Amino acid sequence: MRYLIPTTLLALSVAIGCGRAAAQDAPINWTPRTGDVWIDEYLGDMNAYGIRHRDSFVDEMVRYYGAPRALVTELLVGQGWAPGDVYYACAIGQIIGRPCRYVVDEWNRDNAQGWGVVAQRLGIKPGSEQFHRLKRGFVPTYDRWARPIHLDDELRRHYPNRGNAGDRGNAGRRSDSNRGQGQSRNRGQGNRGQGQPQNRGQGKRGNPGRGD
Repeated sequence: MRYLIPTTLLALSVAIGCGRAAAQDAPINWTPRTGDVWIDEYLGDMNAYGIRHRDSFVDEMVRYYGAPRALVTELLVGQGWAPGDVYYACAIGQIIGRPCRYVVDEWNRDNAQGWGVVAQRLGIKPGSEQFHRLKRGFVPTYDRWARPIHLDDELRRHYPNRGNAGDRGNAGRRSDSNRGQGQSRNRGQGNRGQGQPQNRGQGKRGNPGRGD
């Protein structure tokens, strides 16, 4: 009987821990409402990435978006923010030239209508150059993570030579292959020297014949 109670308590603690982990893995009814379907989709994808690869996610926010590591960790662990929300807050801060914490405070003050309204309050209007810069920022972040990303029509116009997701590497290899073919053809034509050998040959053989 003495061993039954500790064993039961251990089982309960494990169950509670698993429940917390499951809650972190799947934000319930999470909708960023940025006003752009593509951004909403990839902020959701960032949730999956940030939960599975927290250290890499935190490093990205610190190194490339200027967020204090303590703040990012507190938002993710202490306050239960979704990684997509953390990213978008820090990305908006970078665009408007404000610290990530400033955007976090603005979100906490009033977020009932989602990120689209919060961004407008901070001066980023839909369709503006700032908004497009905010959207384009996803691409280098995903590249640093080596994570596939599918560009929509708007982003493809900005990255015209870039393929979608895994096609990017193939496009580069095709380009290298084309360059190699062009060089080999040019070298071949130059080495043949069709005009020069013929002229040399005609001149040497023709002159002695004329002299005789």
